[in-house]
Amino acid sequence: MEAEEIKAIIETGMPGSSVEVDGDGTHFEAVIVSDTFIGKTLLERHKLVYNALGEAMKEKIHALSLKTYTPEQWEKIK
Repeated sequence: MEAEEIKAIIETGMPGSSVEVDGDGTHFEAVIVSDTFIGKTLLERHKLVYNALGEAMKEKIHALSLKTYTPEQWEKIK
């Protein structure tokens, strides 16, 4: 699986999110900015992303590091 495929799956599962994915084909890092994360704990945010990835997370992605931000948090760190 390639980074662009992962990006597309997350964007489809979480409409309106800003998604950037980088990786080497086995290990990936995703930065996701979404209004969906407002009021959610880190664990809840990660579960939302894993749900969006569905079967790909179980079958095709071996390692995925997530960084999840609300738009307000993202504005403060970028």
